[in-house]
Amino acid sequence: MEKYYFRTEGLTVGYHGVPLIKNIEMEIKKGEILTLIGPNGAGKTTILKSIIRQLTPICGVVWLDGEKIQKMSGTELARKMSVVLTQRVRPEMMTCKDVVATGRYPYTGRFGILSEEDWKIVEDSMELVHIQEFKNRAFSEISDGQKQRVMLARALCQQPDILVLDEPTSFLDIRYKLEFLSIIQKMSRTRNLTVLMSLHELDLAGRISDKIACVREDKIDRFGTPEEIFTLGYIPELYQMTTGSYNELTGSLELTPILGKPEIFVIGGNGMGTAVYRRLQRKGIPFVTGILWENDLDYPSARALAVEVIWERAFCEIDPGRVEQSKKWIDRCRQVVCPVNLEERHRFCRELIELADYAKAQRKL
Repeated sequence: MEKYYFRTEGLTVGYHGVPLIKNIEMEIKKGEILTLIGPNGAGKTTILKSIIRQLTPICGVVWLDGEKIQKMSGTELARKMSVVLTQRVRPEMMTCKDVVATGRYPYTGRFGILSEEDWKIVEDSMELVHIQEFKNRAFSEISDGQKQRVMLARALCQQPDILVLDEPTSFLDIRYKLEFLSIIQKMSRTRNLTVLMSLHELDLAGRISDKIACVREDKIDRFGTPEEIFTLGYIPELYQMTTGSYNELTGSLELTPILGKPEIFVIGGNGMGTAVYRRLQRKGIPFVTGILWENDLDYPSARALAVEVIWERAFCEIDPGRVEQSKKWIDRCRQVVCPVNLEERHRFCRELIELADYAKAQRKL
């Protein structure tokens, strides 16, 4: 039997004795990352709060390193587990460095006096998440994103075996989202840190997680690797999407396509058509595009946004019938858009050049 560092057994959580999510079964080994995903209000935070003992589970057991979390002392649990929740903390008259230093309290004894070694760990933790530049500023005066990084430094300062994070990237811009998760991933590899978190960013969850748990209605609907979770059609079902589309392969979202008689033919390919497709969707103009191989960078957004896509199977030569089909659509459309630079004709397949020349001869390009 595989040895799991963290696992739940028959866990049911809720409020005032009323079950919200039942029979939660999850497990990860030491050094792995487990991410909870699911719609707003599904109960991801409730699960995390029950695991960290902020809420009392209705029934079931949470195991950590072979011990029941419910039976651990507060100090013992604090030395093993660090927590960063979305709740705002409002420490009065404390600098960012002071806040980070509170992560050492489980190790300082009743007087809370930090040793030289403790302060070194504080400095190392701040350096790890890049907050040295504002470490002496009042915690109350910095931005939400900066506060999130300070709280991560505080959690790391605790030197935990497991880190619990509730939507840790919610207030971070794209740079710090990637830095934040890169730090988490690096520590899981180099320090064998186990991570349990919830995320809204599905593309990031798919990239960083070893295991994913999908919370839906009153249960864990799916539990497995990202490859097992992000299968065709599942994410729209999980989130009960009624408009737009989600591509499991690329992690991209697209808005609702504009239907109707196509006005524009787009000669796409090599990822150069996607921006055009989205611009036409914003302007409310229905369009056709081609000829795309099904493994082309433009293909996912084309399938989501175009009235019709003229495509060819991957790694196959373009069938002459696809060219004729494209020319018929060019005849019907009032304009043809070709985002590629035709002066570099040697870079493109002859069929696309043929379509561009055909459109140019009709003065539609």
